[in-house]
Amino acid sequence: MEPGHTSHDGPSPHVDHTQPPARDARDDHEAHDRTTHTSETTHTNQADHTGHPGNPPNTDHESHPGREGLADHPRHPDHAGHSNHADMFRSKFLLSLLLSIPVLVLSPMLGDLLGYDEPSFPGSTLIPPILGTVVFAYGGLPFLTGARGELAARRPGMMTLIAMAITVAFGASWASTLELASHELDFWWELVLLVDIMLLGHWLEMRALGAASGALDALAALLPDEAERIGPDGEFDRVPVADLRTGDTVLVRSGARVPADGRIADGTAEFDESMITGESRPVRRTVGDSVVAGTVAADDAVRVTVTAIGEGTQIAGIRRLVAEAQQSRSRAQALADRAAALLFYYAAGAAVLTLLVWSLLGEGASAIERTVTVLVIACPHALGLAIPLVIAISTELSARQGILIKDRVALERMRAVDVVLFDKTGTLTRGAPAVTGLAAVEGRDDETRILLLAGAAERDSEHPLAKAIVRAAEERGTPAVATDFHSMTGRGVEADVDGVRVRVGGPALLREMREAQQAQPTNKADPTVRTDPAHGTHETHETREPEVPAALAATTTAWAERGAAVLYVVTDDDIAGALALEDDIRPESREAVDRLHAVGVRVGMLTGDAHQVADRVARDLGVDEVFAEVLPRDKDAKVAELQARGQRVAMVGDGVNDAPALARADVGIAIGAGTDVAVQSAGVVLASDDPRAVLGVRRLSTAGYRKMRQNLAWAAGYNLVTVPLAAGVLAWAGVVLPMEVGAILMSLSTVVVALNAQLLRRLDLRPQAATETREPDKPRSAREAEA
Repeated sequence: MEPGHTSHDGPSPHVDHTQPPARDARDDHEAHDRTTHTSETTHTNQADHTGHPGNPPNTDHESHPGREGLADHPRHPDHAGHSNHADMFRSKFLLSLLLSIPVLVLSPMLGDLLGYDEPSFPGSTLIPPILGTVVFAYGGLPFLTGARGELAARRPGMMTLIAMAITVAFGASWASTLELASHELDFWWELVLLVDIMLLGHWLEMRALGAASGALDALAALLPDEAERIGPDGEFDRVPVADLRTGDTVLVRSGARVPADGRIADGTAEFDESMITGESRPVRRTVGDSVVAGTVAADDAVRVTVTAIGEGTQIAGIRRLVAEAQQSRSRAQALADRAAALLFYYAAGAAVLTLLVWSLLGEGASAIERTVTVLVIACPHALGLAIPLVIAISTELSARQGILIKDRVALERMRAVDVVLFDKTGTLTRGAPAVTGLAAVEGRDDETRILLLAGAAERDSEHPLAKAIVRAAEERGTPAVATDFHSMTGRGVEADVDGVRVRVGGPALLREMREAQQAQPTNKADPTVRTDPAHGTHETHETREPEVPAALAATTTAWAERGAAVLYVVTDDDIAGALALEDDIRPESREAVDRLHAVGVRVGMLTGDAHQVADRVARDLGVDEVFAEVLPRDKDAKVAELQARGQRVAMVGDGVNDAPALARADVGIAIGAGTDVAVQSAGVVLASDDPRAVLGVRRLSTAGYRKMRQNLAWAAGYNLVTVPLAAGVLAWAGVVLPMEVGAILMSLSTVVVALNAQLLRRLDLRPQAATETREPDKPRSAREAEA
């Protein structure tokens, strides 16, 4: 909603959430009778001005304790899935690592490799098989179970490859321990190392993945536990929110949250709706206006008649959209799984071929030994760490630079995004009004003087527009001290400044001055005196209606046409100038749009504001496509519309009403200053409100994907070379890969993968980092680039 001064002139301009807006979403600035105004054509869409003395609205949303769930809505059972998996892998890794130490120390093969004599004492030879068996059964269980699932689905992958390697190593090691096979097949040390490394990799991966389903809990926390229901006798009865029924009347005190959707039956108050709309400006609601569950009555108490409860509330609808969008998102199969599937078929085929060839050559012992060696060497040490290490380093690096990665798949998708769709208010704009235009009537005071007078008159007001005017005035100079300040609800403010009576307000202020002139005939003897039949003759400031000069009218009309709120500065009953106030565009937004265009990404904008407001921002920033006057419940539909065109969409937003769109998008990016629900619904969270940080996410996605591919290439390359050598393809030339050498190469491969991942730490993700550039011969589409 475009910032402006709330008007109470005429019916309250509440937003009907069930019907599309018929006009500018700032319609609370337009409640005045244009048909009788002398300058009708100059005042269209201009803002009325409400003074708001007293306490500022309560925006401390955290003052209300979190709730365990919406009324009648149990907690989602799968919210902690990834967290539980991470804890499980961590526990198994730590215990398995502890049990592995004696196995490694007592391994003859490892002693030969490292050049030391393993300790020997009674029973020492039993320690490796006993502890190795425990590690296999305890630490290897997730991989054995996972392999069973992959084979049942006929989709072998990483789990199958790991399970195959550790099972073969386990069987061969026991055969060697029982002297049923050569001592060369004693792989207890290799078995425990493989289990440990795979557990570490999966722990890092699960920890980095996180979960977006906490959005549902955050939505539930917006509702209070209890409500004050008013009985037929007028007495108050505190009841659980779940006991409310349609038609009940509840009391919502100042600073309290609305327990259910309803309409105001008695009273008037400003409501902080930022947790629902993402907009920072409080909205005044009065009798007959709709209010939404979870919003806060900021400055007064009201009585509300309940119109919807449980699943019928707007917040429950948003909750359903979030859940549906999360469930509809397909998760891409990990690169490592695809590589592991290919490697599984490769290793299995090589093992079968090795066994057959060496058996046909009459070397049965060599056939078994080399087959086992092939299967064990094929274990994916480096492959198992290739992806998790990149994920872990990316997560740590980005967190230090203000980017929180909650969803690995979202990060991987970011490099291939075609469109970045920004929510306007609070994302591309500051979500707070600012003075963007200043005009003085020719022959009167200059513009600086007009601004200083307005700033002095507005200093005692708590209204957001007033604060914007004072802020702008202080940038030009020091406003004088005003006296005799009055706030005129729905019209503006007035005060004495340096001996001049200064009024600041919108068209309603001018209309009131006209109506006062018509209702109270002027005393011919003294034009400053009015005759009131009820109270006799008295002095008044409202002597006549000011005329809007033609030049100023042309300027204010242009302001209004682009969606600005227009306020007039009246000094001693004459219009001295006017101010334009608009939602301030962040200076970083232009650079963000330009940078995205430079890398071939289109930019869209999504807003509930009217078209003229949205078009003005889009023109200033160079946005490619605008969706204006979009109701909260329809935002995710716009994301789906872009996806239906075959585009990959990144959505950037900060409000609860952005949550379904964030969940629906291929990549959801939440501004960290936004609501908890928006943050929980997104795969990526920006700690700052700088839109340029989106470029940092893209840089991380591109660099991380490149490192993943490099690591996978190295890890897979190791297997492509060592497996044939272990099979003995060059045995005729005297080249045979012993298990010890294979183990060294395996460790070297793991070290290379780890060091390559560490190079990501050099990446600068800060918003002010160097601009990404797209070479002229590169395709515009990120998807084309990927192909």
